[in-house]
Amino acid sequence: MANAVKDERVQKTSPLTNLLRRPEFGALMGALAIFALFSSVDTTSNFGLPGGVAGWTDIAAPIGIVAVFVALLMIGGEFDLSTGVMVGTTGLLTGVLVTELGLDLWTSIFLVLVFAAGVGLLNGWLVVTTGLPSFIVTLATFFVLRGANLAVTKQFTGTVRVSLTDETANFDQAAALLASKIEFGGANFQISILWWIFFTLLATWILTRTKFGNWIFASGGDANAARNAGVPVIRTKIILFVMTSVAAAFVGIMFVLRLKGMQAGQGVGIEFFYIIAAAVGGTLLTGGKGSAIGASLGAVIMGMAYIGIPYALWDSDWTFTFLGLILFTAVLINSFVGKRAMKGRKK
Repeated sequence: MANAVKDERVQKTSPLTNLLRRPEFGALMGALAIFALFSSVDTTSNFGLPGGVAGWTDIAAPIGIVAVFVALLMIGGEFDLSTGVMVGTTGLLTGVLVTELGLDLWTSIFLVLVFAAGVGLLNGWLVVTTGLPSFIVTLATFFVLRGANLAVTKQFTGTVRVSLTDETANFDQAAALLASKIEFGGANFQISILWWIFFTLLATWILTRTKFGNWIFASGGDANAARNAGVPVIRTKIILFVMTSVAAAFVGIMFVLRLKGMQAGQGVGIEFFYIIAAAVGGTLLTGGKGSAIGASLGAVIMGMAYIGIPYALWDSDWTFTFLGLILFTAVLINSFVGKRAMKGRKK
């Protein structure tokens, strides 16, 4: 039968359609557009040179490290609003363990990572056992940690800040690994960029090359169907919460080493930056679709905006407005591109 309709599952699709289906495609186009915009209005002629790149990647790297794991959690169908305050909590805890309890830095870092994993485990367990939205559970965690940051820090130090010095045991070793600079092209780049690249590649490998990656997509796409297919949805989501919390702790440790201190209110609010980066990178807010590379591209866009606005001599008070417009535009573009790709599939 010459007129028989071919099964769409065996139809070939064009390379362009396959490209449009990639969740990070819209973020890539957005990053190129933002780069072109700020390069054209740059008053320093430095935005696209190594010095300028070092500036906006310095902003993007810590956002990107957490954002890639926030993206994995969102693909799995959940949110974590405690990641920002966790950055501050773990930085403060590192300082308190070293300065007030006399522990060496490596032991303190290990205990801080264990603490973060415990908080992530508790978040995940509460979400999957109570059936409450992860938005509510992690929002509660946010307030608990925010209050504890202030109260505990004042209890131990009498102030709202902890400080480290170069004389802290093992400080030089830890700082070299987590808070040093590397020279490239005549500019000094933070080593956090290398960690950012590593975690992006790791998260991408998990999503695309492992069984656990398949479980993440299945858990976020349709949890009931995933359970019926034998996917351990509960275990998958709990692990994702743990990974996200530990990633935030890693950034908190990097900050306290780099700044040699941490304020009690530090990190509050940046949880939205991670979510924005993931959403701009093509991660669906409803779960089931996204990529770590897209989240990193979203972080790049945010870094370029933060540096590009002052380079253009624009009023920096409009920075958050600009980021909001980027988020709204990116989600619209990703939605439009996704619909066009699906139409192309049906033809």
